[in-house]
Amino acid sequence: MKSIKILSLVLGLLVISNCKNASKNTEPTSSIIAFTDEGGKFTPSQKELVREVVLESEKEIRALLPTLPDSINVSLEIVDWDLDLVGGVTGRTETNAPPVVLIQISDKYPGGVTQATQTALKHTIFHEFHHLSRGWAIQDNKYGPGISIAAINEGLAVVFSEDYTGESMEADTPPEATIAEQWVEEIRSLPLNANYQHWMFQHPDGRLAVGYRTGNYLIRKAMAQSGKDVLELSELTPNEIYQLAGY
Repeated sequence: MKSIKILSLVLGLLVISNCKNASKNTEPTSSIIAFTDEGGKFTPSQKELVREVVLESEKEIRALLPTLPDSINVSLEIVDWDLDLVGGVTGRTETNAPPVVLIQISDKYPGGVTQATQTALKHTIFHEFHHLSRGWAIQDNKYGPGISIAAINEGLAVVFSEDYTGESMEADTPPEATIAEQWVEEIRSLPLNANYQHWMFQHPDGRLAVGYRTGNYLIRKAMAQSGKDVLELSELTPNEIYQLAGY
């Protein structure tokens, strides 16, 4: 009789365990993943890896950002760009209506598409999905123009991704504080029509990603001085974040 009871208990625990696993495996995701083959074809194993990273990342992000759109179109393509400073992967958020995220993965990255995907795709998905949650997209920007605004919104996405993936990219690393403060002054004094490519990507004087790196510095300074985390800051306006950072 005792052996029957023990067997029943074991079977019961197995059923509970299987139910929990089934629930975990069926957590809802809404990303619609498409692969563009113009720059090169993803192999079946690469596609499977990409799907796994995107969908698992989405599950994690939805638990953090409840304002994430219900359905997201993620389009991926292979490129031959030098993306070593960002781990071989880059992306952009096109629009919130409907939500579209475009991801480029470099086959020139050491180890190719697979290594780039393993290195930086999760980091990039966290970054771009934060933009969707905040309303910072190329065609649907609710914050207006200006590098000072771009620095804050990109900085939020950078810090969100770094803090929740544990991954950081060389292109997003702030300079030392003295130089960063000079960059903040420069950015805040720029006209609204300042050249976006120059300040966010490559400046004519040779500096790279000034807006991103300064944004990272600004967000972390605001966090340190206010005691708020990146999720709390993400609910504030750029001006409110500047004030928390002491400007």
